[in-house]
Amino acid sequence: MLKIGYKASAEQFGPSELLDFSCLAEEVGFDSVFVSDHFQPWKHTDGHAPNSLAWLGALGARTKRVVIGTSVLTPTFRYHPSIVAQAFGTLGTMFPGRVVLGVGTGESLNEVPSSGMPWPGAKERRDRLREAIRLIKQLWTQDRVTFEGQYYKTDKATIYDKPKAPLPIWVAASGPLAAQMAGQVAEGFICTSGKNPQLYTDLTGKVAEGAGKANRAATDIERMIEVKVSFDTDAQQARELTRHWAALALSPDEKMGVEDPVEMERLADALPLDRAASRWIVSADPDEQIEKIRPYVELGFTHLVFHAPGPDQTRFLKLYAEQVVPRLRKAFG
Repeated sequence: MLKIGYKASAEQFGPSELLDFSCLAEEVGFDSVFVSDHFQPWKHTDGHAPNSLAWLGALGARTKRVVIGTSVLTPTFRYHPSIVAQAFGTLGTMFPGRVVLGVGTGESLNEVPSSGMPWPGAKERRDRLREAIRLIKQLWTQDRVTFEGQYYKTDKATIYDKPKAPLPIWVAASGPLAAQMAGQVAEGFICTSGKNPQLYTDLTGKVAEGAGKANRAATDIERMIEVKVSFDTDAQQARELTRHWAALALSPDEKMGVEDPVEMERLADALPLDRAASRWIVSADPDEQIEKIRPYVELGFTHLVFHAPGPDQTRFLKLYAEQVVPRLRKAFG
């Protein structure tokens, strides 16, 4: 069954306002709410970065039904894996069956300013993530865990408050090696829309390949994609709304080594509107939304989490729930 989620943009809104939007998402029929975990936002002016762990506790208490989780948290630098295991163990105990730990290898924008450490290469970040996942799973299933890893150690550690069954861990990937890791060690795979279409074919193939190497069924791995949509009854307004998130259109080379939101904002503001809108499905036509989302569903993504760029998230949620979500469910089940 297709699941419809809401992306709570912690880089754009303060914690109380974001909480109200997320409660409304449940009210209008969304199935999940996933929050970003940033120490710093992409944009300094009017930026926000509430702590996702504290915020998820409030979200769980204010809602009854939606699945909640991170998209994504980095359990390797700012957070020691043991602390992540403890925090999510608590969340899973309080909100059983509703919590997902979404993880990734991280961004220097968040990890370098908060820790002061040099930013390692991609291989080390993947190795750290794999080891962190192994430790978190041990802490959720064993007592008195003494762990001797390359990067992390524990000494007779026990998580005393944890759910009866381990929480699902979903791994975010934008490249083939991380996608293969998701297939090997995770219960789910996360990526984001708006890039080269061939990339998604490659990534889903690598998830299946990783599952095969670990003697796992690829169909058991949840496939989630954050779909970036700017939907409004006025098509030009829908285009204009994407300006706030222009940083997403910067290339990896343009963002390389940029760890200051002030500088990131300067680079993003220099982009023309066409580039700012390039990552988004921009439309005033609900049927056009469905057709542009269709390729992701046909690739096997069954959990669509919608990220909208505008300041009026209440308007977006009500409009999308009324005009687009019913069409999605009818088209794809």
